[in-house]
Amino acid sequence: MRIRLLSESTVNRIAAGEVVERPASAVKELVENAIDAGASRIDVVVEGGGRALIRVADDGFGMSAGELALAIERHATSKLPDDDLDAISSFGFRGEALPSIGAVARLDIASRARGAAEGWMIRVEGGLKHPLEPAAIAAGTRVEVHDLFYATPARLKFLKSEQAEYQAIADVMRRLALAHPAIGFSLADGARVALRFPPETTLDPLDARRNRIAAVIGRDFADNALAIAAEREGVRLEGFASLPTYARATAAHQYLFVNGRPVKDKLLTGAVRGAYADFLARDRHPAIALYLTIDGRQVDVNVHPAKAEVRFRDPGLVRGLIVGALRHALGEAGHRASTTVAGAALGSFRPAELPSLPARSPGFAFAAPPRPNLAERSAAYAFQAPPDATPGVAAMPSPQAPAAAADEGLDRPLGVPRGQLHLTYIVAETRNGLVLVDQHAAHERLVYERMKKAIESEGGVKRQALLIPEVVDLDGDGAARIAAKADDLAELGLVVEAFGHGAVVVREVPALLGRADVPGLVRDLADEIAELGDGFALREKLAEVCGTLACHSAVRAGRRLTYPEMDALLREMEATPHSGQCNHGRPTYVELKLPDIERLFGRR
Repeated sequence: MRIRLLSESTVNRIAAGEVVERPASAVKELVENAIDAGASRIDVVVEGGGRALIRVADDGFGMSAGELALAIERHATSKLPDDDLDAISSFGFRGEALPSIGAVARLDIASRARGAAEGWMIRVEGGLKHPLEPAAIAAGTRVEVHDLFYATPARLKFLKSEQAEYQAIADVMRRLALAHPAIGFSLADGARVALRFPPETTLDPLDARRNRIAAVIGRDFADNALAIAAEREGVRLEGFASLPTYARATAAHQYLFVNGRPVKDKLLTGAVRGAYADFLARDRHPAIALYLTIDGRQVDVNVHPAKAEVRFRDPGLVRGLIVGALRHALGEAGHRASTTVAGAALGSFRPAELPSLPARSPGFAFAAPPRPNLAERSAAYAFQAPPDATPGVAAMPSPQAPAAAADEGLDRPLGVPRGQLHLTYIVAETRNGLVLVDQHAAHERLVYERMKKAIESEGGVKRQALLIPEVVDLDGDGAARIAAKADDLAELGLVVEAFGHGAVVVREVPALLGRADVPGLVRDLADEIAELGDGFALREKLAEVCGTLACHSAVRAGRRLTYPEMDALLREMEATPHSGQCNHGRPTYVELKLPDIERLFGRR
């Protein structure tokens, strides 16, 4: 077959397949054109999931008759005055969207330039261009797309249901609204307005962004988000990231922007996951809205026709900035947990189903301080604190006046311990409510943080020799996996050696573990190493291994704690970063305010 040039209509349809993948893609291109035109308000109407109608109206600069005729030509654009692809500052620049849409749909464009006496309209049907006509329109532009993909029926087979396509359009509108809080947006399906975001005209850009985030993602996110602000080598990162206890089941609530452009980039999402690796399980995802500002010459947005992906000249710099900024913000959050935890707890109560309880339930152990002697208090604190702990971190009420000290403790963030529920949950009283603490989850987090700190220090994790070495039998090739990682495990404080076929001997354990179940620990580590794979050193997968060690060393549910032990746990939680969630992202405590408790009993 001889080589030949493709016809213009075929070229346009091929381009349409790249640029206009689905109705949401067409909406994105048209709305971004309106943003580039300086619009302060953009209204979108769709019917039939965008297949029957897409209408985008804006109050931007508008176009003259000559510009309107040129706008539907391929690669005609006003956004590259110097043909410089190395410094792109606009959203559109390829000049493909309008001719591509016109090649597969019925396209009507009406526009009136600001200050012009009249407006003009042009129509394109399946690539066929009609002459210009006068149009009655206010300053700005209105684009209508009818019967999308009627000229390429095969594409219709690949579209999803009307509802699914509409939701995709709504997601595009949310992302663009988050990127540009100064612009007003609306989305309607013909019968009703589904989304309406008025322009945020406040003088403070941070407040404007926060208000738009609350309107788009929800007030709960705004109330449980950490402010992010960091800069490195001319690259600036701003935005908000959720507390780990406000995690979601999917990454649908992760919004990333580069120079105001919504993107879905693997580098950025990987950096976010890396920053939260210590705090969330693999199937949980944080909610974020991050805005990256970078010199246009340091990022390439011309790597995909739909401009959905970007490439950075120095990806390590960008990833390091994101990970560092998020971890710093999470560290500054201290023991804070999301407010939605308390709401979920209150929602779990069903007053009509609660049984009548005796005056003193056998499952509740009162912990009023019994004026313990100094020896008892010291022994209890030794159980809780690491060998090198600072005594002031877990100070106890004075033995001379325990009741007075306990009352003073009501103003502490986690209050004063009052009892233990079912040998698993600590009940503490604060000045304005009560706190329920999961003793195992909380202690697991504390041990994990101590272990990380010890590994980062010059001395490493302190080890304790076993009086009688522990021989552990392992199934399959578990013993070989443990023996192969003996050097890495020694850095974490666990000294093991091969002991014949299918067994290892444990000679030293991390001092933090205390009375740990050594055989259970080794078996869990063997499974963990198998899951991580042989291609990774344990030090590279520190979170997983330290999490397993911490879980085995933490105080177990079902253990009765004394008052000093409970108080020591609360005080150390207040002084330890990230103690509001366990290693898997679940909350370690739930705080109920007094008004919430009163509502449970009908007092409010």
